[in-house]
Amino acid sequence: MQEIKIAPVSGKADLKAFIDCAYRLNADDPNWVPPLRAEVKELLTPGKNPFHEHARMQLFLARRGDQVVGRISAHIDELALAIPPEQGMGPGTGNWGLFEAEDKETAHALIAAAEDWLRGQGMTRVLAPISQSVWEEPGLLVLGHDHPATVMMGHDKPEYQGWIESADGYETAKRLLTFALQVDHGFPEIVNRIVASGERNKRITVRRVDKSRFDEEAQIIISILNEAWSKNWGFVPFTEAEKAYAGKKLKPLIFEGGVMVAEVEGEPAAFMLAVPDLNEKLIELNGKLFPFNWAKLLWWLRKPQVRTFRVPLMGVVKKYQNTRLASQLAFMMIEYIRRYAVSEHGVTRSEIGWILEDNQGMVAIADAINAKVNREYRIYAKDLQVKIAS
Repeated sequence: MQEIKIAPVSGKADLKAFIDCAYRLNADDPNWVPPLRAEVKELLTPGKNPFHEHARMQLFLARRGDQVVGRISAHIDELALAIPPEQGMGPGTGNWGLFEAEDKETAHALIAAAEDWLRGQGMTRVLAPISQSVWEEPGLLVLGHDHPATVMMGHDKPEYQGWIESADGYETAKRLLTFALQVDHGFPEIVNRIVASGERNKRITVRRVDKSRFDEEAQIIISILNEAWSKNWGFVPFTEAEKAYAGKKLKPLIFEGGVMVAEVEGEPAAFMLAVPDLNEKLIELNGKLFPFNWAKLLWWLRKPQVRTFRVPLMGVVKKYQNTRLASQLAFMMIEYIRRYAVSEHGVTRSEIGWILEDNQGMVAIADAINAKVNREYRIYAKDLQVKIAS
């Protein structure tokens, strides 16, 4: 077998090879949803994705002869370096991600190359895989390979877990869970009683977002998110540029009945965002918009009929966290979104997450509505010791 050579991505041809690698290595997996190639290219391009305004990144390709057999990114988020270490990131912590490999030998060579680059940048620890920001696709899929990931979630080959865990020094740092549930027949009676009680509480208002005031509503939601998540493990705040970018990307998937804002005595207190599972359409497009797929996608986005709505984000302001009111607001928003999704989009199931394994409040809410873990992602950590020449 030919020797594996790892080299930094340099130029347009290498970038195209980096993007193409994932499509080739996952072509035989019916549960892998090909992302739109244009979206992947934009994600990796400084000047287009504002993540690069506060991050350093190097992409690598693995080759045997002329054949690309793997890829990896190594990156450092300057905002993550400023996070307290007890929240997962912190000084000296770099990441690798966007990982694909044909075999174990290639996997280990790519991981070693990413580690060497991070050491060269002064990093002393790695958290991985994170592709690229924690707000993109954090973690490696270790449970749930038998069904496609929902929109904005990653899907990895089952072999990758063993290959990463057999690389020297990697230990599980955190488990991220997603929960699935049937929603077409409603929730348990105890949840219905909690919702009804909230509806009688004159302090509480739960409303749909107004898409005609999209920028203003987005600011409210992200302000709640930044406050609500600020002490969570792995949290990195959105910059103003990232707020605008996220709003632009999410806007086509935002339907007013799928996003709720809860107010207490007229002040925003919580939000919940649910979106139709775009992956149910993307799996048909094979990563390409042209020549005709763009029209199919635009038509579908007018009023998608889907099996699944995903709840990727929710938050409650600190004032009400760990109170009965917080869970009541959550149940009200979940129920109102459920009614809308079932009646307007034909939804029969929902997916909530990701949720940190030790987020007791959210896990309890998932349990109360009979949601079950359907996928698990793991983030691994390793101390990057200085290599001593033999």
